[in-house]
Amino acid sequence: MTQKLPADFLWGMATASYQIEGSPAVDGRGPSIWDTFSHLPGKTLDGLTGDVATDSYRLRKQDIELLKAYNVKSYRFSISWSRIIPLGGRNDPVNEKGIEWYSDLIDELLEADIVPFVTLYHWDLPQALHDRYGGWLNKAEIAADFVNYARLCFERFGDRVRYWLTFNEPWCISILGYGRGVFAPGRSSDRARSAEGDSRTEPWIVGHSVLIAHASVVKLYREEFKSQQHGVIGITLNGDMALPWDDSEECRQAAQHALDVAIGWFADPVYLGHYPPFMRELLGDRLPTFTDEETKLVHGSSDFYGMNTYTTNLTKPGGDDEFQGNVEYTFIRPDGTELGTQAHCRWLQTYPEGFRALLNYLWNRYKTPIYVTENGFAVKDENTMPLEQALKDTDRIEYFQGNCEALLKAINEDGVDLRGYFPWSFLDNFEWADGYQTRFGVTYVDYATQKRYPKDSAWFLVNWFKEHIEPPSKSSGEPATSALNNTAPNGHL
Repeated sequence: MTQKLPADFLWGMATASYQIEGSPAVDGRGPSIWDTFSHLPGKTLDGLTGDVATDSYRLRKQDIELLKAYNVKSYRFSISWSRIIPLGGRNDPVNEKGIEWYSDLIDELLEADIVPFVTLYHWDLPQALHDRYGGWLNKAEIAADFVNYARLCFERFGDRVRYWLTFNEPWCISILGYGRGVFAPGRSSDRARSAEGDSRTEPWIVGHSVLIAHASVVKLYREEFKSQQHGVIGITLNGDMALPWDDSEECRQAAQHALDVAIGWFADPVYLGHYPPFMRELLGDRLPTFTDEETKLVHGSSDFYGMNTYTTNLTKPGGDDEFQGNVEYTFIRPDGTELGTQAHCRWLQTYPEGFRALLNYLWNRYKTPIYVTENGFAVKDENTMPLEQALKDTDRIEYFQGNCEALLKAINEDGVDLRGYFPWSFLDNFEWADGYQTRFGVTYVDYATQKRYPKDSAWFLVNWFKEHIEPPSKSSGEPATSALNNTAPNGHL
């Protein structure tokens, strides 16, 4: 018999507010750090910004119609903090027009029988908070303001939202924003890149602040909202599989060190109650220490594991990049062959075996239900192809076909408790520091006209999940993933 996914398996597509919405000053929205950063010369590859992006603030209804045509079960999107509270702070005015827009989006998704899967923070900190007290560098202030913002979202949207993510990819917030300086707010020790910042200390301070803010919001939700709203809440972490370059003990240790820094830095405190010992060995007193109260707050502060992953790296010891655990990454095997098909991004190749291995690693280490909240592929030179050629995205289909088969085997053969899968991305969009040069969408966007064109990969995913998800039982009434039900999938609350 053909292997199947359970009837309540949640599949959908994903986006982020700054990458698609545009309209940065419309209806009272305040500036975020990405508005500021992307307008600085040289910060994006093409010199462009998210001012228009895919114009989804204006084209919301059109996008929902396309999601409906794709027959997705769910849509993962993020809320722009500065659209809700333009200045960001707990004593700052609330923007009712911004709240109304997201409330309408949620209502329209539900009317289309699409479950909202909502991210509270996808990198777009209100600029006013960065200016006021240093943003994520100030643990006490930012945690209090983030809790206030989250409370407002729970109050206004939580009656209809059953899936919450606090943060998207704390590693990127910390390392790319405060270590390498290539993402907003662009702080770094490299004075050619940034006038301010300390790459030796700030990323670890920021990561600690994010963990405390995350756990504080989860505590709020569980104590004040969960019993009435019946939702689940968690954090989504990025991290790619690391495999030893060869069978040597040195390469095996290097792979674990890479996983400790890329994933364990945030996952171990949340699911195991402490930072990875290797990180303390690597960083010494530069890695902040949890108080006893903070340990209790953070440990267990996620109902599931939100998993963003794109590729697999072969690892060997060496190098002085502590953001990678002093480990070298390569796609080239000892025999000179490469892992898979090369993407437009130099850091990305196809390798479904690694995707399955990472699902097993996370399940065996943390024993927590998993939602794959991002997974995708950028076809090489797609941005310069004629439209007709770009729509026939066979490399992206190869990627998704391999990973979909891998997740099916991980569930049915390996026993991994995997409950959802969100390909990245619903639309081509503003790809952060890459600008518009890199396309991850399963829907092609003509940025000159804002017309959307489904790629072949979109229809591949639509058909694959249609064929591989068990139909709901006739006696069960509404599907278990309905956002109107009082239980989460598989009864996990």
